[in-house]
Amino acid sequence: MAALVALVAQLGAQPDPRQMAGIPRPVDDLPNGSVSVRVIRGALTNNIPNQAVDLHMGSDVRTMKTDAEGRAQFDKLTPGANLKAVAVVDGERLESQEFPAPAQGGIRLLLVATGDKGSAATTPPGSPGPPAGPPAATGQVVIGGQSRFIFQPGEESLEVYYLLEILNKSAVPVNPPTPFAFDLPSGATGTVILEGSSPLASVNGRRVTVNGPFPSGRTRVQIGAAFTVTSGSFDLVQRFPAALTEYAVLVERVGDTKMSSSQLAGQQTVQAEGEMFLGAEGTPVAEGQPLTVSLTDMPHYSPAPRRAALSLALGIVLVGAWAATRKHNDSGARANERKRLIARREKLLADLVRLEREHGGDRRDDRNDRYKARRAEIVAALEQVYGALDSDGVTPGPGNAAGAAA
Repeated sequence: MAALVALVAQLGAQPDPRQMAGIPRPVDDLPNGSVSVRVIRGALTNNIPNQAVDLHMGSDVRTMKTDAEGRAQFDKLTPGANLKAVAVVDGERLESQEFPAPAQGGIRLLLVATGDKGSAATTPPGSPGPPAGPPAATGQVVIGGQSRFIFQPGEESLEVYYLLEILNKSAVPVNPPTPFAFDLPSGATGTVILEGSSPLASVNGRRVTVNGPFPSGRTRVQIGAAFTVTSGSFDLVQRFPAALTEYAVLVERVGDTKMSSSQLAGQQTVQAEGEMFLGAEGTPVAEGQPLTVSLTDMPHYSPAPRRAALSLALGIVLVGAWAATRKHNDSGARANERKRLIARREKLLADLVRLEREHGGDRRDDRNDRYKARRAEIVAALEQVYGALDSDGVTPGPGNAAGAAA
């Protein structure tokens, strides 16, 4: 377990910074429509202050300088606008992925410069290139070394990182008997090869391919993907085209998240940089056999209230449209419909009052997010009711949607 603790200490709260470089991460601790770009050199402890950062928005560019913590923050961005952050550090151009400006919450991303300042070697013109290595042979590779699987639960998605070290223990390059390729489990979205991976690796949809020959020693392949979470549990079942010999599994412990697997031994809770992780060392898994890890009691956001609110709003719209097309002389039907809409209005107002009372001064993030979502659903439904009443020539009476939402 000492090796596992060392892995977590090395990992900290995030994977190697290079693995996260340029990847936008939604957060709720920034103002709505804001983007914070942090620029470092090599390690999280090496902030780069007073560094110009350009935020590209189509043909427009906004420039900010980083502060003492290496951060440049851009506020009041147009929701949905395509963005890309760029910084040039000692001649090295750093770019983020393109991403839309957030409407709610903000985006944090990291730009990582190398530790060297233009030290890349070049071959003088006319000089022979480097000597050719030994020819490749047919041979086996395994997944081991410092390989690890990292799970980071969120309310609506689970981020999973495969940080693999493919080992060729022979002295010459090898080509495995079958191509080194595997598919991530069904449901994986946004699969990407992370910075720091070997150029031999590529991804197409959920399929990851590592082309041979594999050089002697270690070939690093680092993959990130996200899975939609609609309940508090998740099962990862993953097969690889090579044996898993040494690896660790790390799960960021959010709430009461638990991890279980018959293939993990010595599970412990460890702390790194203020974050808690569930960690365990893995037992060997044969080529083609599944690695299975189960997570339970994860935080998640149920889509049921949102769907119910949408169904309710759609029903109110349909009822309003039906009422508007009725003949003018059908006064009895119109009176009944008006009563129904008024009753619905009163119920929604009562729901809103009850929600405000239950929320009270509770400002915990998880409760606050559910409160905001439910409140927005009720207000939207109220607006639909008032719209239907107005279209029928009904005076809503005391109070209105804006007043109820105040």
